[in-house]
This record gives sequence, C-alpha cells and structure tokens, in this order.
Amino acid sequence: MTERRSAAILKAHRRRQALKTALVHGALILACAVCVYPLLRILAVSLRPGDRIISTDLSLIPQGATWVSYARVFAETNFLFWLWNSLVITVATSLVGVALASTAAYAFSRFKFPGQKLGLSFLLGTQMLPAGMLILPLFLMIMRLKLMNTYLGMVIAYSVSSLPFSIWILKGYFDTIPRSLEEAALVDGTSIFGAFYRIVLPLSTPALAIAFLFNFTQAWNEYLVARVILTDSFKYTWTLGLFDLQGQYLTQWGMFAAASLLVTIPVMAVFLYSSKWLLTGMTLGGVKG
Repeated sequence: MTERRSAAILKAHRRRQALKTALVHGALILACAVCVYPLLRILAVSLRPGDRIISTDLSLIPQGATWVSYARVFAETNFLFWLWNSLVITVATSLVGVALASTAAYAFSRFKFPGQKLGLSFLLGTQMLPAGMLILPLFLMIMRLKLMNTYLGMVIAYSVSSLPFSIWILKGYFDTIPRSLEEAALVDGTSIFGAFYRIVLPLSTPALAIAFLFNFTQAWNEYLVARVILTDSFKYTWTLGLFDLQGQYLTQWGMFAAASLLVTIPVMAVFLYSSKWLLTGMTLGGVKG
C-alpha cells in the first residue's frame, strides 16, 4: 500500500509539473506571438505593391509581393545618411555614457564623502521627470555652447539623460565585487585607478554591457531632442528622416514600413552580440554579497 501510495503521489506530482510547464510554455508562445505579429504586419505592408498599400488584406505575404519599397528607400531618400548619423551619435553616446557612468558609479560604490546618499537619491529622482521637461533646458544648454546642429551637441544631450540610470546599474554591480581584490592590487603597487581599470572593469563586463545597450537603445530611438537640435537634413537621424516620408496629404507607407524594418537591424545585431553578457548582468548586482 505504501509503495502504491508513493507511486500515486509521484504520478500526481509529475502531472502537476507537466501542467505547469505547459502553461508556462503556452504563455511564452502567446507573448512571442503578440510581439512578433506587429512586425509581420509591417513586413507585409512593406512588401505590398503600390496600388495595394491601403488594402485591408491580413495575409502576411501579400499578393504580388515586391521589394520595390526597399529599393526606393535607398534610391529616393537619404536613408544611408540618416543611418550613418544615427550610428555615429548612438555609438559615441554609448561609449561616453559608459565611461562617465563607470567612474561615477565606482566613486559612489567605494568612497565615502559628504552628500553620497543625497547624490544617489538625486540621480534616481531625475529619472522620474518626464522627458519633455528636459527639452527646454537641453536646448538652452546646447545653444549657449554653440553646438546646435552638431554631433557633439547630440552626444552631450543624450548622455545627460542616460547617465543616472547607468550609474545606478553599475554602482549596484560594483558593490558585489570584493574590495579585497583591489586591496591586493594596491599592495602590489598599483594605483586606485589601476585597480579600477585592471581589476574592477574586467570583472564588470556584464554590467557594462547592460549599460552600453541601455544607452544605445535610448539614443537610437530618440526623437524629440533630435527634432530640437538638428536642422540640417543631411545630419538627420533615422527618426527624423522617417517622418519626412509622412507628408501633409500623402504618406509613403510602403517606404515607411520598409525603412522601419531596416533600422531594427543594428539594434538586433548589438543585442545578439551582447546577449552572452546580459543574462549574467541581469542576475548579478541585484543582491549584495
């Protein structure tokens, strides 16, 4: 009787586990479908012939599918200029943001100074401000620096808005790195900066990858600040360039959809390349010790 009861309990437990697994997998499949379907609809619009752009057909591969919209994006617009401008500004912003955030986070993590907790709280408070409230002060700052319509002005504006969150991410991760490693390096004769550069940074690759990706996506998708600072069409980022396809009386929906898919390629490439560090970075740094 005992063996039969144990077998029945084990069988019931396996059934519950199988049911839980099925529910989790079903939820994940549903979430993936919800996320992927809009992208498939955009792909369908980009492949439609010009006379069927406004069609209500829901087929993913439309009848008479063509790559004409993609060819027109390259031939009739400054898409490559927009993409190049976005890449230059975004990569520069990400590198500057990670460099400044890592040094600031290290100071908050390792040193005790007046106003340390207040400074961290202030950085957190800045993330609660709506992005629209920062446009005017950013515009005045960039204008006084005479950096309007320049790459440097855009990098400064984007770095200002992305630094606080990056500092918090890196500070939490630096707290998990034992101080004894740096103390051993100091005993061996290196400087504080040497210990930071040779010990802390190599151990913080996952957190640095997360900060870099955060800065990259923030700068890559930004529109409002770019609209205020950039006026030269040859310096437009892709977010500004795409809206040039939307006129008052006519919108090039096929080209708009094609360009929207093309601009996702750099972000996907960066995400896939850094994914090997992202999982570690997400699981560490949240708990000190």
